[in-house]
Amino acid sequence: MILADKIIEERKKNGWSQEEFASQLNVSRQAVSKWESAQSIPDLKRIIEMANLFGVSTDYLLKDEMERAPIQNEEMEYSVYKVTMEQANEFLHIKEKGARMVSRGVSLCILSPVLLIFLSGFEKYESFSVLMGMACLLIFVAIAVYIFIHYGMMKENYNYMETENIETAYGVNGLVKEKKNAFMPTYSKTMGYSVALCILSVIPVIFAGVLETSDFIQTTSVSLLLMINSFSVYEIVKVNMILSSYKVLLQEGDYSLQEKRRNKKLELFETAYWTITTALYLGFSFITNRWSISWIIWPVSGVLYAAVRSIVLMFIKE
Repeated sequence: MILADKIIEERKKNGWSQEEFASQLNVSRQAVSKWESAQSIPDLKRIIEMANLFGVSTDYLLKDEMERAPIQNEEMEYSVYKVTMEQANEFLHIKEKGARMVSRGVSLCILSPVLLIFLSGFEKYESFSVLMGMACLLIFVAIAVYIFIHYGMMKENYNYMETENIETAYGVNGLVKEKKNAFMPTYSKTMGYSVALCILSVIPVIFAGVLETSDFIQTTSVSLLLMINSFSVYEIVKVNMILSSYKVLLQEGDYSLQEKRRNKKLELFETAYWTITTALYLGFSFITNRWSISWIIWPVSGVLYAAVRSIVLMFIKE
């Protein structure tokens, strides 16, 4: 049996039309039609992709005399979850809504000590300032925690998409790629000005320190820094969550099958790492009361995380 006949046979066994099969290979229906009529031969990359889709060896496809022999590859050891167009759209809707919710929660956490810091500049009303500041801090954190829990429950039914091997229905990949491409200019612009604002937000604190201004001016400058950072982080978290929703459905980047397997093995490390980081941030901030510089722990931890993760992966067996 020649290659063309094998492609027809395997495609029909899986119940795919030429359009559906072409979509999975990211080629046109005309290309599939030419392969099946023996007018052209697919390149080696497409043959390997077809072998994986059909669950056969490349030798079987290329050698006319060879009989069908199913292969056992690594991916077949993992369950595959089917994702319909309706499920994909619902997932994207939840992630887009959740992006705004989680962003607000993170911003509230950053803003929570602002009133406490600002009122600390009024030494005359120190007791009242501490009372009002702590009350505001706890209220903001409580609201943020509620938001995080509510969002977690909202997307609970779709958590498997981020951790398991998924297979999207016909047309889903094309739709998601189109949405992702349309979103990328917004993502780039938002990340650019948000990071720039984070850097510029330090300027008031530097001026207040260098000019040796009053305590009121210094606490005001720190409060301003946190407010600017809360806006910047809101934008950064929002666009990254939206972008990640596209990557989940396309199984790209951190959501590729290989990364999902690695992440399952890294869950304990990640939990410990970020718990320690949070404890370090809160401990340092409350003990030293230097909220103006303690925020630097987060970007440093983010950069350090990549290095530590790489080292941990060296000791994890694939």
